[in-house]
Amino acid sequence: MTLQEAGFFLLNKLRTVYDEGEASAIGDWVMESLTGSDKTERMIYKNNPITPEEEEQLHGYAAKLLKHTPVQYVLNESWFCGLKFYVDENVLIPRPETEELVEWVISNCRFPIDTLSILDIGTGSGCIPISLKRRLRKAKVTALDISDGALTVAQRNAAKLGAEVEFIQLDILDPAQWAILKTADIIISNPPYIPENNKASMHPNVLEFEPHNALFVPDQDTLLFYKAIIALAKTKLTLEGLLFFEIHENLGKEVTELLSAAGFMSEIKKDMQGKDRMVMGRKSLEG
Repeated sequence: MTLQEAGFFLLNKLRTVYDEGEASAIGDWVMESLTGSDKTERMIYKNNPITPEEEEQLHGYAAKLLKHTPVQYVLNESWFCGLKFYVDENVLIPRPETEELVEWVISNCRFPIDTLSILDIGTGSGCIPISLKRRLRKAKVTALDISDGALTVAQRNAAKLGAEVEFIQLDILDPAQWAILKTADIIISNPPYIPENNKASMHPNVLEFEPHNALFVPDQDTLLFYKAIIALAKTKLTLEGLLFFEIHENLGKEVTELLSAAGFMSEIKKDMQGKDRMVMGRKSLEG
């Protein structure tokens, strides 16, 4: 099988489950990962054969993709803030909206960086704290997750990407565990916020493969994690510190009301799609 034949084989398979644009994008990503050659190189050397090992791997990738396995899990890679992260089904696939949250945090850093402390809650793949540490080299960065599997992935990424991040296994919903945490100048979280009743409308790529404990909250308490993190921030956020959340597009009003009730001033920021996606809180003078 030549490079060209391999590309056509994969694209024709993908067209059965994806629209043309998505099939083409996924096909290019897979072929580049498989061969180590970008699209231009593959066109120049289109008549070169792929190895038997590559052909076997290609068939394996195609079989998984036809079952709706996200390409990031098939290849065990996902790009975030210009960095390539290892991902598997223990962690959420990093989203572009979360990159915007990271950039918002960085643009609001007003502390001496060499004394800045950052706490990420519900770290998953570690994409948030690792990206922040890579950009804010002198900051002290700590990240929490309840999941053993997620922390294993995050630690692997930190080692691979050369980011010194302290990882702690902790259930943020259990206040008895908070005592081990130090104060932080910035607390950031992209917590679970999708109501359970939204499952029926979600794409199989998400519903069948991404970890539900990182996505869903009970219908009767969609603000569960925001409440806990705001309560934590009341005691663990420094006086002039900042609290950042990623939110469901419909939760802006509710999250800002929670912050106000806890003595925080707040600001909502829209993402590139024009949706309410991020909230920043700071302690008010009275708080």
